[in-house]
Amino acid sequence: MHPMHTDWRCTGLRWSPAEGPALTWHHPAHGDRLSPLPPERRLAFTTGPARHCTGVRRAGRHTPCPTEAVVPPAAVSAQCPECARLDRSHSVAADTAADDPRPYDVYLAWFAPGLIKVGITATEREGARLLEQAALSHALLGRGPLMAARRAESVLGAALAVPDRFPYAAKRAARHPVPPQAARATELADLHARACRLPGLPESLAVREFAPVHHDATFHLDRLRPDPGVVALAPGCTVAGRVAAVAGPDVYLESADGRFLLLDARQLAGWGLAAAAPDAETTADVRNDGATAEGPEALF
Repeated sequence: MHPMHTDWRCTGLRWSPAEGPALTWHHPAHGDRLSPLPPERRLAFTTGPARHCTGVRRAGRHTPCPTEAVVPPAAVSAQCPECARLDRSHSVAADTAADDPRPYDVYLAWFAPGLIKVGITATEREGARLLEQAALSHALLGRGPLMAARRAESVLGAALAVPDRFPYAAKRAARHPVPPQAARATELADLHARACRLPGLPESLAVREFAPVHHDATFHLDRLRPDPGVVALAPGCTVAGRVAAVAGPDVYLESADGRFLLLDARQLAGWGLAAAAPDAETTADVRNDGATAEGPEALF
């Protein structure tokens, strides 16, 4: 295998409801590429000398970081503080894009027993947001204009104490063994019914009948093993194995030496990666406590 040209940089992982997960890449001259991550696909790479800010992507356009800032290897975000501020200056998530005319869905997402969050996503994304967040199950509550969706989200938080976020480690812990779909659906149905009875829901929000969606098959949860080793990336380290499953940003790998590894693609973003031999030894540090903290195709 020939090493990938260092100008290709990983920008993270993207989910498509129709096509599944894929690593994303950017090159200053050649633009963007995707590398799908189906089960059994080989992934083998060596990180470059440093991890750099991925810049800002808005409306399909990429603006590179003006200073090529170095980002800490363990950081979840691959943006420097300056690019992160620019990114949030016109963002639905940061409540700085109230003029968005698209319809929005209000969803209830199930991550673990007793851990259901409320959120909103653009209807046109067709549920990709739930896959990105690694929700094991979800149900739509309603659909309407952005401000109505935001209002509904706020009402659920105030009246029913439904959070809009919680620690990511709780999501990982519930994947193996995964709770039965029936138990997840029961919890979602109860919250959906209570939410529909709330008097403060906006009139412009079209409430949806309860219809749970489960992501077990999409994530390939049946291929998971208990207590995967969590990969800690650093300059010049190698990771190699076959893809077993992908849930949200987490890529589960069966390494050549038999270990079961978890690679957080959020921490992969920003690295220039060179291809390694498919049977290469994984030299990256691996934590066993479950803590978090050419072209690209040559990597597989």
